[in-house]
Amino acid sequence: MSLPLISRRPGAAGTTAAPAPAPAAGGTRRGTRSLGALFVSPYALFLLVVFAVPLGYTVWMSFHRFYFTAPGTDVDAPWVGLGNYRDVFTDPVVLRSFLNIGVFLVLNIPLTVVLSLVLASALNSRLPMRSFFRAAYYLPYVTASVALVAVWGYLFGTDGLLNQTLGGLAPEPSWLVNSTLAMPVVAVFVTWKNLGFFVMLYLAALQSVPRELYEAVSVDGAGRVRTFLTVTVPGVRHATTLVTVLAIIKGCNLFTEPYLLTGGGGPDHASASPVLILYQKGIEQAHPDFAAALGVVLVLFVVTLSLIARRFTEKKEG
Repeated sequence: MSLPLISRRPGAAGTTAAPAPAPAAGGTRRGTRSLGALFVSPYALFLLVVFAVPLGYTVWMSFHRFYFTAPGTDVDAPWVGLGNYRDVFTDPVVLRSFLNIGVFLVLNIPLTVVLSLVLASALNSRLPMRSFFRAAYYLPYVTASVALVAVWGYLFGTDGLLNQTLGGLAPEPSWLVNSTLAMPVVAVFVTWKNLGFFVMLYLAALQSVPRELYEAVSVDGAGRVRTFLTVTVPGVRHATTLVTVLAIIKGCNLFTEPYLLTGGGGPDHASASPVLILYQKGIEQAHPDFAAALGVVLVLFVVTLSLIARRFTEKKEG
């Protein structure tokens, strides 16, 4: 006797339906990229309008003899090649400003990294009134620089509180009119003002350091100093790179502090910064082409220092 034929159509009773085809992986990736590009596009447009276009125009200005003119006035901007750059590199005031920034960074970066990491480690522990101290260290960063400069001017002025306290030990000439001490005072001021911001960066980084590492070195009998050096410092190495690079960028863009504290970079340009010289040359003295060349040099200087700092702070990673 012959058996009836059983239908094998997908979905028929007693049979297993064929699985639906999986979506192509390439299509999923393309959709993810498109969605990511959609979310990134507003910020990319912002960078293009606010940073890339002005930077490109600045580079163009640096190779031309450029003048500020009234709206609607058309003035030729002849090509001068590297003439503006030659003027920048032969200007003694500009060279002095870069030397000043070197002094500033030598003082500011170590103080910023060490103090902010130590304070963040302390504020990350079970400290009484921890929230109060966190707010207290962050307060100067969000306070207007003009108000803080007024306080520091009162402290470090010729007849200021610090000189009155030191008496005969006070430097002569005084702090902010002393060609040797003016820039270090500015560096200390900027370190103190920005310290809360970098403390917050380190506090965020400390949350990702596994507690098991601290427990392991504690079992081994390590003290606080050894624990700090063997667990905390390596654990926040990427944050140290970020702090160092941001400190370099902030230092190289120094303007408000020397402009207000030392009366525009005095004495005798001893505390002048490249950004301050850029403002004086480009706005006050109406040489925007010179200022544009100085701005391009400053950008290259910052990028170079940042790459060196990143390589130095993360060299143990490789």
